[in-house]
Amino acid sequence: MSYAIIETGGKQLKVEPGRFYDIERLHVEASETLAIDKVLLISHDDEVTVGQPFVEGAVVEGTVLDHRRGKKILVYKMKPKKKTRKKRGHRQELTRFMINSISVNGEVLAMVETDLKRVVLTNSSTEEE
Repeated sequence: MSYAIIETGGKQLKVEPGRFYDIERLHVEASETLAIDKVLLISHDDEVTVGQPFVEGAVVEGTVLDHRRGKKILVYKMKPKKKTRKKRGHRQELTRFMINSISVNGEVLAMVETDLKRVVLTNSSTEEE
């Protein structure tokens, strides 16, 4: 099993080819391909490569599936005996990102062939895009 640890949106994330992840909002259109070169670690065939801080020539490629919003987080502040109450909500802007391949210096270590057919559920039937 091959995996990589990348940095995106100020966070570190362990990624594997063929899986999708919800990351901080990227300013890229849906169904476009994106290459991330901030790779901190690569593990392939029990061989681990650690970057200082990034692995030279390592690229994780993926496809942006869609943009969405996260779960609503309620923030409630109250001061007792003062009649002061604040109720605020927040929903994080997210991008769903599918990992296609992990490569180092042009050599593909792990890759998944993906067919970007998405099934859209409507009220009466299913349609393919």
